[in-house]
Amino acid sequence: MLRIAIQSKGRLFEETIALLQEAGIKLNNTKRSLLVPASGFDIEVLFLRDDDIPQAVATGVTDAGIVGENEYVEKNEDAVVSKRLGFSKCRLSLAIPKDLQYEDLSWFNGKTIATSYPHILRSFLEQNSIQSEIHVITGSVEIAPSIGLADAIFDIVSSGSTLVSNRLKEVATVMHSEALLITNRKLSEKKQQILDELIFRIEAVQASQGKKYILLNAPDEKIEEITSLLPGMKSPTVMPLAQSGWSSIHSVISEKQFWDNIGKLKALGAEGILVIPIEKMIL
Repeated sequence: MLRIAIQSKGRLFEETIALLQEAGIKLNNTKRSLLVPASGFDIEVLFLRDDDIPQAVATGVTDAGIVGENEYVEKNEDAVVSKRLGFSKCRLSLAIPKDLQYEDLSWFNGKTIATSYPHILRSFLEQNSIQSEIHVITGSVEIAPSIGLADAIFDIVSSGSTLVSNRLKEVATVMHSEALLITNRKLSEKKQQILDELIFRIEAVQASQGKKYILLNAPDEKIEEITSLLPGMKSPTVMPLAQSGWSSIHSVISEKQFWDNIGKLKALGAEGILVIPIEKMIL
């Protein structure tokens, strides 16, 4: 059985649980237990604090983990990135009080910066030859300037609303972050097989996101023009209808492609257009 650690609460928890469910991995009692076996798949889920996951994976307490890239880079543990998951995106940025003037990174020379990510911040400051004092805070970093603990902060930014509510402005982005699937370097062959199947399922779910299955009827003389607008996974499927001179065209397109091309399809004589959501897609 493969043990995978995930964050015990928050947005990353919710998006990870949703992904696992879409991949056919059901969990029960996620609010009551630290270790929960899955139904429908040979894994068990360990719920941890996000900043404990990289070490737990590196030391073999758990075989794999889903964690924010920010925590993976900050902890600098010896674990392998097996899959970038593309959700829970954010950035790590420097921010200062909104009323202060700012021109470039030299502003931070001689300043104190509050952060929960000292390793990432220290590396960035060294790379840019900035001399600043780092004040490490766990939680509520954004209040540090207003209570006199620091001149600036270095923290996660998603929508930016937290900065606005604390009268701060983002002045420099240091790194972008997303959810990662990380794994221990010494998985057994059996556990590697389970991991490969998990990644396969995740990729099937992700491949279907933003994709639609489209069916339409079209006059035969317009098939070439219409199929040029509907590339499909390899190429569209074209089947003759009972009515002479007409065919049914089936394809997979992105939702954006559909809205960009719907007018063109109708102008070419397409009729009976159906657009169907895709739950999974195996490439």
